[in-house]
Amino acid sequence: MSVPALQLKDVRKSFGKTEIIRGVSMSVQPGERVGVIGPNGAGKSTLFNLISGRFAPSSGEILLKGQRIDGRKPYEINRQGLSRSFQITNIFPKLSVFENLRCGVLWSLGYRYTFLRFLASLDDANQRAEQLMRSIHLERKRDTLAMNLTYAEQRALEIGITIAGGADVILLDEPTAGMSRSETRHFIELIKEVTVGKTLLTVEHDMGVVFGLADKIAVVVYGEVLAFDTPEAVRANARVQEAYLGSVVAQQQEQGH
Repeated sequence: MSVPALQLKDVRKSFGKTEIIRGVSMSVQPGERVGVIGPNGAGKSTLFNLISGRFAPSSGEILLKGQRIDGRKPYEINRQGLSRSFQITNIFPKLSVFENLRCGVLWSLGYRYTFLRFLASLDDANQRAEQLMRSIHLERKRDTLAMNLTYAEQRALEIGITIAGGADVILLDEPTAGMSRSETRHFIELIKEVTVGKTLLTVEHDMGVVFGLADKIAVVVYGEVLAFDTPEAVRANARVQEAYLGSVVAQQQEQGH
């Protein structure tokens, strides 16, 4: 059996006397797409912060491709192949689409802190940025400043930056928040396209996104994983319906969704 892309072993996190994450254990296989759902305040964002290194767990282990990353700094975890996007769009507003993407690829290509180097001469970085721009369907906005993009285009750019470094484990925090229904549909397809072959964890409140995108769903309630299974099994789980999904899932079942 292959080494899990991401594994959590009895991970706990307390702030003072308040325990937010209460013994989460989960194993995500390479290439799996996992949706993380749960009510507000359930600990979903805290869990992402632990995995991506913003917080260190109070106890437990987090392994990325078999190597422990708990307690490491975010940039160290990123270099090991994990990248994360945030709820709030995180781009360089006064740089163009192309320049944003090129910044994202520089480190992965080994350029480190080469601020004095003439960027236009970096053929490999420029080609990779052009390729990414096509993959997120923003080639027509190549020279547009990021701040002048639509909201959905900015989110697409952020996805491009997130995958620019070549990470094979991607964390997306509410990627479709604030989008219209049609924008959301297109964005789900974009996420599927650009994460082919990669391991994906996404926090989402939109059940249509979760059930349309995920191979497995982790239901987090009060800092614990109540269920971790296929969308069909989660949809039919009585405990999950009672704790979180409730009438929404029942209504979807009646409509044949």
